Amino acid sequence: MKRREFIALLGGAAAAWPLAARAQQPAMPVIGYLESRSPDGMTDRLRAFRQGLKDTGYVEGENVRIEYRWAENQVDRLPILAAELVRQRVNVIATTGGEDVALAAKAATKTIPIVFGVAQDPVPFGLVASHSRPGGNATGVNFLVAELGSKQLGLLRELIPAAARVSLLVTPIPTPERVTRDVTAAASAMGLRVDVVQASDSREIESVFGTLVHNKPDALLVGPGAFLVSRRLQLAILAARHALPAVYNVREYPEAGGLMSYGTNVGDAYRQMGVYAGRILKGAKPADLPVVQSSKFELVINLPTARALGIEVPPNLLARADEVIE
Repeated sequence: MKRREFIALLGGAAAAWPLAARAQQPAMPVIGYLESRSPDGMTDRLRAFRQGLKDTGYVEGENVRIEYRWAENQVDRLPILAAELVRQRVNVIATTGGEDVALAAKAATKTIPIVFGVAQDPVPFGLVASHSRPGGNATGVNFLVAELGSKQLGLLRELIPAAARVSLLVTPIPTPERVTRDVTAAASAMGLRVDVVQASDSREIESVFGTLVHNKPDALLVGPGAFLVSRRLQLAILAARHALPAVYNVREYPEAGGLMSYGTNVGDAYRQMGVYAGRILKGAKPADLPVVQSSKFELVINLPTARALGIEVPPNLLARADEVIE
């Protein structure tokens, strides 16, 4: 072989080597992220989810890809978006924003692993067989938002000792029976009267506040639900306009101008979802991963809102707050 031919052959082999090496590398795994709301206001939650992935060795854009699907508060789009992720053959589907999101994913696939984040007990919804042994292809985190109504009511009573009548705002989907039952029982024990009102869109929220003006409650307790969180700014504005003290279940409300919130540390719950998604990518099966129940809770108080409402927050309540917005 002539020297010139040998050099050409060697150069061709060197050029082909990176292509061959790349062909042998495994494809980057893909997580489908299905959410009932819009991306607005989700920055901190997504950061926590990505941190959970990082804790298990996955970094978005480096060794894992995330396909996002946002329903923009249009629940009827969820089955379509879930089907899209299934057609793309994602490795895991993460669902946030309510039980209906997880149910849409579960209806779309019996084989792709699902990691959910839900506010209510996932067992009655058929998402898992039990907390300790989920079975099937789904597991995740129960935020315990729905179970904290009585605690929120107690904090409300500390904040406004003279309160005798409270309105509870819930959404018709998911069914609010658990929330209303717990709050009503706790209110009865405290000698409080509770009026339940419902809203499923922004116009109904406006209408609800018209009803509240007529009923004249001493305070408002806002129940769980992804839709209500998405309308947190509207709720804070209306509560301020009508000088109605309101207690909420996640910190996004006081951050938007609401008075006070007590509930799950949502960032920690989203981080745990990321950890579970990463563990599944490494080979763990959803059926073997018990449902995680949130164990970190936080009390957040917005002092400027309290002052605007003429409320003096008791010092012992301020001392117990995880964050006081000045």
